[in-house]
Parts: sequence; structure tokens; C-alpha cells
Amino acid sequence: MKIYIGNMSFDTTEDDLRQTFSSFGEVADINIITDRDSGRPRGFAFVEMPDAGAASSAIAELNGTELGGRQLTVNEAKPRENRGGGGGGGYRKRSW
Repeated sequence: MKIYIGNMSFDTTEDDLRQTFSSFGEVADINIITDRDSGRPRGFAFVEMPDAGAASSAIAELNGTELGGRQLTVNEAKPRENRGGGGGGGYRKRSW
């Protein structure tokens, strides 16, 4: 199960998340989202846990708890919506 963690401190590390979530079960993957241009954290991450029961327990226990001085939002990650293409950039001949 993929878990969304929001409202994270920008100082939260992968090790912090692994330590926090591994107390509930195996952590398969951690992905802290960073800004494309600056490379700085954006304040949210995804943790993947193979055992759905352990993941559900982690969500129930950790949502609203404090990590790094911030109250976390923890819930099951929703599938990413297709927001369409970038558009623009095409050449359009003007007719005057």
C-alpha cells in the first residue's frame, strides 16, 4: 500500500520516515518529493509498505502526530490523476 505523508518539515529525512514507519512493519520504498527546479523538499512524501494491514495501522496511528515540529497528515495515497498534456508550443499561422 502506498501512503501519503503531508505537512512534513522540510528537514525530515528518509531515515526519519523509515524509522517512524518501520515500527509498524516493513517499509519497501520512501519517496520524498522535491522541487524540480531547486531540488528542495516540497513538504510531502510517499511511503510504500507491502503489508496492507501494517500500512493501515501506520495510517491510523500516525495521522495527526508530530514529526520534526509539524503535525503530519497521513493517509492512503490516491492514484495520480491524468491532468492532460502541456499544450501550447505549436506554430499557428496567422491569417490577417
